[in-house]
Amino acid sequence: MGATEQVLLTAVMAEGVTELRNAAVEPEIIDLICILQKMGAIIKVHTDRVIEIQGVPKLHGYTHRPIPDRIEAASWAAAALATRGHVEVLGAQQADMMTFLNIFRSVGGEYEVTDARPPKLGDPGQEGGIRFWHPGGELNAVALETDVHPGFMTDWQQPLVVALTQARGLSIVHETVYEQRLGYTEALNTMGANIQVYRDCLGGTPCRFGRRNFKHSAVIAGPSKLHAADLVIPDLRAGFSHLIAALAAEGTSRVYGVDLINRGYEDFEAKLADLGAHTERP
Repeated sequence: MGATEQVLLTAVMAEGVTELRNAAVEPEIIDLICILQKMGAIIKVHTDRVIEIQGVPKLHGYTHRPIPDRIEAASWAAAALATRGHVEVLGAQQADMMTFLNIFRSVGGEYEVTDARPPKLGDPGQEGGIRFWHPGGELNAVALETDVHPGFMTDWQQPLVVALTQARGLSIVHETVYEQRLGYTEALNTMGANIQVYRDCLGGTPCRFGRRNFKHSAVIAGPSKLHAADLVIPDLRAGFSHLIAALAAEGTSRVYGVDLINRGYEDFEAKLADLGAHTERP
């Protein structure tokens, strides 16, 4: 997705026509195209992930409200599921999260989409969003594969895997976007999870990593009772998953390197406090 963004930003003022094939078409890319179009760019989105950019001599200012962060929304949803809690994510949009919502419901989670209500005289209005919660009872094991949009986003799988450690049965996750995205499961295993990673394509579709010796599939056996541990955050998405696991585990965990999480989760410590989590800095 980052490569598509860089080409878009470069090509809008380049001479001639640039054609980008195999482009990312995630909602964030379309949102960027909307911004550039407001600034005077000429960009066409064709079928089969082809984007055509006609260069223009100059751009101008714009007014725009960016789309909500669907990765953060899914992360909080997974946290609610793993901790048997209840979270409302204001601004979350159903249309951009349809694939995640289907899996969330298949696992056994519940959600409710709340529509925005514009302000009127005597009524301040209300921002729409999605409420996520654990309805009680057992969660269900699922099988899923990550994919490009509109498939199941690769950045959704790490937080959801923490919730899947609490589901009864064997869940399967087949990572097809990034070849080494399952290293974070080692830390979960030290907390009591039962996760095995494999080089085989365990999903329904063979992928490009199947014969390249990458451990890109995981089997999660649950439910597992998680216990506290000392955790070192390796990267942004894995870090938030470790944080969810620490919240779901019995006892007090120490998590190091939390500043990495600030890159993708604005003011997350205050949000945790608002949700009733007990955290403190040493």
